[in-house]
Amino acid sequence: MSMVTARSARLGLRATPYQEAVLRRAAEATHQSMTDFILDSACQAAEQALLDQRLFLLSGRPAQALLELLDRPAQVNDGLADLFSRPAPWKR
Repeated sequence: MSMVTARSARLGLRATPYQEAVLRRAAEATHQSMTDFILDSACQAAEQALLDQRLFLLSGRPAQALLELLDRPAQVNDGLADLFSRPAPWKR
């Protein structure tokens, strides 16, 4: 993920010589600068960690509303049916 905005935040980190060598080799292998490789990799890992947050707590009225939605019978959704009938972009 790359953002169009200019970089303004500065991050500092320390690495072992081994970590630096592995990161440098991976950056070179992917034709990226060390900065771009590290930031792209870290952002991907961060996004995945955030997406993996599966536990959420509800109580009271919001919890009851969620339970009612989950208990409803399935309904036909023409938009979803159309979407799933198309080939995936990576299979085109």
